[in-house]
Amino acid sequence: MILIIVTSVIFLDQATKLFAVRNLQLNTPVVFIKNFLNLTLVHNRGAAFGTFQNQLFLFILISILAIALIFYNLRDKKNSIIFKLSLSLILGGAIGNLIDRLRFGFVIDFLDLRIWPVFNLADSVITIAAILLTWELLFKKDAARNL
Repeated sequence: MILIIVTSVIFLDQATKLFAVRNLQLNTPVVFIKNFLNLTLVHNRGAAFGTFQNQLFLFILISILAIALIFYNLRDKKNSIIFKLSLSLILGGAIGNLIDRLRFGFVIDFLDLRIWPVFNLADSVITIAAILLTWELLFKKDAARNL
């Protein structure tokens, strides 16, 4: 199950980014859903919300360390399904963005809610998984042992 989730996230992330690169012009918004969602191709050389610009080596190093830590935690058979699902989604998203950093030196972002920094599918999956993981750790009995 973990491998299917991770590979699905990576595939969908890379496929949507390929679509964006082939069909959008850099920094030129295209209305997708009026007053809600634009598609705007952006080369993000920073971290979340474009912070810490041009720290490529640091981002690659942190990504590799996070991926290794996730792999380590996924091996524990005692962890809950929600915990493993969350980590699998985060892993897929992290690998998707790492692929961009290694290939291009930046992350391809294109989903533009107009009130939020431009992001991509990997970012969305990581955010959803982080919320799931937080819920699991805060509200499930014995979840603290997962830390």
